[in-house]
Amino acid sequence: MAILFLEKTPGFTLRKKRELKKWIKDAVASENRICGDITFVFESDEKVYRVNVEYLGHDWYTDVISFDYQTGEEVGGDIIISVDRVRENALKYDVAFELELRRVMIHGVLHLAGYDDGTEEERRNMMRLEDKYLDLWRKKEEKKDGKV
Repeated sequence: MAILFLEKTPGFTLRKKRELKKWIKDAVASENRICGDITFVFESDEKVYRVNVEYLGHDWYTDVISFDYQTGEEVGGDIIISVDRVRENALKYDVAFELELRRVMIHGVLHLAGYDDGTEEERRNMMRLEDKYLDLWRKKEEKKDGKV
Protein backbone atom coordinates (compact mmCIF):
# COMPACT_ATOMS: atom_id res chain seq x y z
CA MET A 1 0.00 0.00 0.00
CA ALA A 2 1.43 3.36 -1.04
CA ILE A 3 0.24 6.91 -1.47
CA LEU A 4 2.24 8.75 -4.12
CA PHE A 5 2.28 12.41 -5.10
CA LEU A 6 3.38 13.36 -8.63
CA GLU A 7 3.91 17.09 -9.00
CA LYS A 8 3.73 17.80 -12.73
CA THR A 9 2.77 21.48 -12.55
CA PRO A 10 5.72 23.89 -12.83
CA GLY A 11 6.11 25.95 -9.67
CA PHE A 12 3.86 23.70 -7.58
CA THR A 13 5.24 21.82 -4.59
CA LEU A 14 2.99 19.84 -2.28
CA ARG A 15 3.70 20.57 1.37
CA LYS A 16 3.24 18.29 4.40
CA LYS A 17 3.33 15.07 2.39
CA ARG A 18 3.85 12.79 5.38
CA GLU A 19 0.93 14.38 7.24
CA LEU A 20 -1.27 14.19 4.14
CA LYS A 21 -0.55 10.47 3.73
CA LYS A 22 -1.53 9.77 7.33
CA TRP A 23 -4.66 11.92 7.01
CA ILE A 24 -5.74 10.06 3.86
CA LYS A 25 -5.09 6.65 5.46
CA ASP A 26 -7.07 7.70 8.53
CA ALA A 27 -9.97 8.90 6.36
CA VAL A 28 -10.05 5.62 4.44
CA ALA A 29 -9.96 3.65 7.69
CA SER A 30 -12.77 5.81 9.06
CA GLU A 31 -14.85 4.69 6.07
CA ASN A 32 -14.19 1.07 7.12
CA ARG A 33 -12.09 0.47 4.03
CA ILE A 34 -8.51 -0.62 3.40
CA CYS A 35 -6.09 1.89 1.91
CA GLY A 36 -4.50 0.53 -1.25
CA ASP A 37 -2.28 2.29 -3.77
CA ILE A 38 -3.38 5.86 -4.42
CA THR A 39 -1.51 8.18 -6.78
CA PHE A 40 -2.23 11.89 -6.81
CA VAL A 41 -1.16 13.65 -10.00
CA PHE A 42 -1.04 17.44 -9.85
CA GLU A 43 -1.47 18.81 -13.36
CA SER A 44 -2.37 21.93 -15.33
CA ASP A 45 -5.93 22.86 -16.22
CA GLU A 46 -5.38 21.98 -19.88
CA LYS A 47 -4.00 18.54 -19.11
CA VAL A 48 -6.90 17.69 -16.79
CA TYR A 49 -9.34 18.99 -19.40
CA ARG A 50 -7.79 16.71 -22.06
CA VAL A 51 -8.03 13.70 -19.72
CA ASN A 52 -11.66 14.57 -18.98
CA VAL A 53 -12.49 14.67 -22.71
CA GLU A 54 -10.41 11.65 -23.75
CA TYR A 55 -11.24 9.19 -20.98
CA LEU A 56 -14.63 10.35 -19.69
CA GLY A 57 -16.14 12.08 -22.73
CA HIS A 58 -16.75 15.23 -20.67
CA ASP A 59 -16.09 18.44 -22.60
CA TRP A 60 -15.51 20.70 -19.60
CA TYR A 61 -12.86 21.79 -17.13
CA THR A 62 -12.83 20.21 -13.68
CA ASP A 63 -10.73 20.33 -10.55
CA VAL A 64 -10.42 16.58 -9.93
CA ILE A 65 -10.83 13.27 -11.76
CA SER A 66 -10.66 9.90 -9.99
CA PHE A 67 -9.88 6.60 -11.67
CA ASP A 68 -10.78 3.68 -9.40
CA TYR A 69 -8.65 0.56 -9.97
CA GLN A 70 -9.57 -1.46 -6.88
CA THR A 71 -12.23 -3.98 -6.03
CA GLY A 72 -13.73 -5.03 -2.73
CA GLU A 73 -12.85 -3.13 0.42
CA GLU A 74 -9.57 -1.69 -0.87
CA VAL A 75 -9.48 1.97 -1.87
CA GLY A 76 -7.02 2.74 -4.64
CA GLY A 77 -6.54 4.43 -7.97
CA ASP A 78 -5.35 7.64 -9.59
CA ILE A 79 -6.57 11.08 -8.63
CA ILE A 80 -5.72 13.81 -11.13
CA ILE A 81 -5.98 17.35 -9.78
CA SER A 82 -5.91 20.63 -11.69
CA VAL A 83 -3.70 22.95 -9.63
CA ASP A 84 -4.92 25.87 -11.78
CA ARG A 85 -8.58 25.09 -11.07
CA VAL A 86 -7.87 24.69 -7.33
CA ARG A 87 -6.19 28.13 -7.28
CA GLU A 88 -9.14 29.64 -9.14
CA ASN A 89 -11.69 28.02 -6.80
CA ALA A 90 -9.76 29.13 -3.71
CA LEU A 91 -10.08 32.74 -4.92
CA LYS A 92 -13.71 32.27 -5.95
CA TYR A 93 -14.71 30.82 -2.55
CA ASP A 94 -12.33 33.06 -0.59
CA VAL A 95 -10.47 30.20 1.09
CA ALA A 96 -6.77 29.41 1.38
CA PHE A 97 -5.24 27.47 -1.51
CA GLU A 98 -4.07 24.70 0.87
CA LEU A 99 -7.60 24.25 2.26
CA GLU A 100 -9.15 24.03 -1.21
CA LEU A 101 -6.41 21.60 -2.28
CA ARG A 102 -7.11 19.31 0.68
CA ARG A 103 -10.85 19.49 -0.07
CA VAL A 104 -10.25 18.37 -3.65
CA MET A 105 -7.86 15.65 -2.51
CA ILE A 106 -10.32 14.15 -0.04
CA HIS A 107 -13.11 14.52 -2.62
CA GLY A 108 -11.10 12.30 -4.96
CA VAL A 109 -10.46 9.78 -2.18
CA LEU A 110 -14.17 9.67 -1.37
CA HIS A 111 -14.89 8.84 -5.01
CA LEU A 112 -12.41 5.96 -4.77
CA ALA A 113 -14.19 4.84 -1.60
CA GLY A 114 -17.41 4.50 -3.59
CA TYR A 115 -19.14 7.83 -3.05
CA ASP A 116 -20.75 9.67 -5.94
CA ASP A 117 -21.91 13.25 -6.42
CA GLY A 118 -24.32 12.88 -9.32
CA THR A 119 -27.43 14.01 -7.45
CA GLU A 120 -28.04 16.90 -5.08
CA GLU A 121 -28.39 14.50 -2.14
CA GLU A 122 -25.10 12.76 -3.05
CA ARG A 123 -23.37 16.16 -3.40
CA ARG A 124 -24.57 17.22 0.06
CA ASN A 125 -23.37 13.92 1.54
CA MET A 126 -19.94 14.26 -0.07
CA MET A 127 -19.63 17.86 1.14
CA ARG A 128 -20.53 16.72 4.67
CA LEU A 129 -17.81 14.05 4.49
CA GLU A 130 -15.29 16.52 3.05
CA ASP A 131 -16.02 18.87 5.96
CA LYS A 132 -15.66 16.00 8.42
CA TYR A 133 -12.21 15.06 7.13
CA LEU A 134 -11.08 18.68 6.79
CA ASP A 135 -12.06 19.16 10.43
CA LEU A 136 -10.02 16.06 11.31
CA TRP A 137 -7.03 17.62 9.50
CA ARG A 138 -7.51 20.92 11.32
CA LYS A 139 -7.68 19.22 14.73
CA LYS A 140 -4.51 17.23 14.06
CA GLU A 141 -2.68 20.38 12.96
CA GLU A 142 -3.83 22.28 16.05
CA LYS A 143 -2.76 19.42 18.31
CA LYS A 144 0.63 19.24 16.58
CA ASP A 145 1.07 23.00 16.95
CA GLY A 146 0.11 22.84 20.64
CA LYS A 147 -3.10 24.84 20.23
CA VAL A 148 -5.33 22.18 21.78
